[in-house]
Amino acid sequence: MARQATQMADPRSSMSRHLLGFSVLVLTMLSGYMASRMAAPKEFQHVAAEPVGLDAHIREAATLYGFSQNLVAAIIETESQFNTRAVSRRGARGLMQLTPATAALLGVDDPFDPRANIHGGVRHLRSLMDRFDNNLTLALAAYNAGERAVLIYGGVPPYRETRQYVSRILQRLDREGASASDTSPRGRRL
Repeated sequence: MARQATQMADPRSSMSRHLLGFSVLVLTMLSGYMASRMAAPKEFQHVAAEPVGLDAHIREAATLYGFSQNLVAAIIETESQFNTRAVSRRGARGLMQLTPATAALLGVDDPFDPRANIHGGVRHLRSLMDRFDNNLTLALAAYNAGERAVLIYGGVPPYRETRQYVSRILQRLDREGASASDTSPRGRRL
């Protein structure tokens, strides 16, 4: 009875506990939100329009490896929204979202360097086009999901992300009335 009287006599202690619990909950949610914003997984903190300075790098790499500038720009837009500092959940970096392993394989020392990243990404796309007999759909699927996934499934893997990725790029090319390269791409259906 004395205990009940004490609890009833001081409602502030109960309110303080609830307020403290609520504060901890809010801080936990806020820190999780901030951590997700810092990592910027595919939804990027800063979405910039295609910077004018990138045009020269896109044109140079596209010409060197036999692709249209529109294709390269479509991949960059889909991968990073032209954010040179983009980092995905899986650790892919830069404009064309090169993983550390792919960047090392391609000799890209700084994936945040726009020129190096674009050249590395376009060189990688060229090797995928060669590997998949100039089939743009399969090359794009391999760029997104990996060569092995395309080989295992004998085509575009049944991953929603990969199918949307390929579709988004091909739709942009169609909207712009652009071709992927100087040579006619095959296999554009999903």
